Amino acid sequence: MTNILDGLRVIDCGSFIAAPGAATVLSDFGADVIKVEPPGAGDAARTISRMPGNPSSEHPYGWLLDNRNKRGLALNLASPAGLAVLKRLAERADVFITNFPLATRKKLGIGYEALSALNPRLIYASFTGYGERGAEVAKPGFDLTAYWARSGLMDGCRTDAGTPPARALTGMGDHPSAISLFGAIMLGLYQRERTGKGSQVGSSLLANGFWAHGFQVQAALCGATFYPRQPRDQHFNALTAYYRCRDDKWIMLTILNENRDWPVLAQCLGRANLLNAPRFVQRAARSKHAPALIAESDAAFATRDRPEWRKILGDAGLVFEIVASAQDTVTDQQAIDAGVLVPFDNDTLMTIDSPLHVDGVAKVKPRKAPDVGQHSGEILREAGYSDGEIEQLRASETVA
Repeated sequence: MTNILDGLRVIDCGSFIAAPGAATVLSDFGADVIKVEPPGAGDAARTISRMPGNPSSEHPYGWLLDNRNKRGLALNLASPAGLAVLKRLAERADVFITNFPLATRKKLGIGYEALSALNPRLIYASFTGYGERGAEVAKPGFDLTAYWARSGLMDGCRTDAGTPPARALTGMGDHPSAISLFGAIMLGLYQRERTGKGSQVGSSLLANGFWAHGFQVQAALCGATFYPRQPRDQHFNALTAYYRCRDDKWIMLTILNENRDWPVLAQCLGRANLLNAPRFVQRAARSKHAPALIAESDAAFATRDRPEWRKILGDAGLVFEIVASAQDTVTDQQAIDAGVLVPFDNDTLMTIDSPLHVDGVAKVKPRKAPDVGQHSGEILREAGYSDGEIEQLRASETVA
């Protein structure tokens, strides 16, 4: 079977992560995605991996992940000729994706109304920080602010109530939001199959942040009483806590069937004597005396390195996981076997596959992200421009 989205023409007119990420998922399933970026240095997202605090590498890893499989068009949208090129491409496209500020779209004349007038079958995918209604629609938003901080996730993800709010890692909100936008695009395409007409679809960082924090937000909406997060060693359940091993690496337990698994865990920890201790015999007692049981478990976990505990707990069938670092993930054999980590086409460098699959359908082997304007000529020829017209566009620095 061919790729599901073979023949689908997509314009990625966005920057940074969430909107381009949705285009990447489309490309994984066969869509032809044209990445539009300014001439010269190109999209500012090319340099995100070089920002202070991010891991240093010879590879532009952020760009590789979020712009694989795409063809690159370097286009000056500040010029009328550049806008004319974009609109000609939009006339022939199935999907147009953008996260430009709403005011910028209006100024350039590339809002939904303008482009749908040129192409009534166009699916216009709009991604914003704070939505498209309300007093804050023009407010700039990134995943750290609109997704992580505003949604309550930042406040909630503390080690305990006395510590500062947790700062998110780069892209933690953008990548889940990209999947939401991908879903909205597919809904638009499905509706077009039924009606023959295009539509505007969209999502926002704010909406995705609230959805990610939905369990707690819904509790607040229901008037629930909230309790301060306790320090790790004061957690209410020793069987759903995390522990430091002898090698300073961590294990996370999530043992919910306590009647069955508490005796197994005690045996694994070499603490069978605790099974007869009145404080730990019944679940209610273990909860009441959880700090004491955590202290006992801390002492036990400190006697072995994490690989040993991983085998012991795994052989016992207990629910747990290592608290992996980014460096740990690259050698995760299960992630490789399950196709979570895949190699770039004709390369040994690995990347992360999009988290969706359809049985019996092979996804596109990931190709390296394009250089600035790498495919400008061929894209313009496909749009009907002659070689002479292309040279004029190059000479005027409309296209690079």
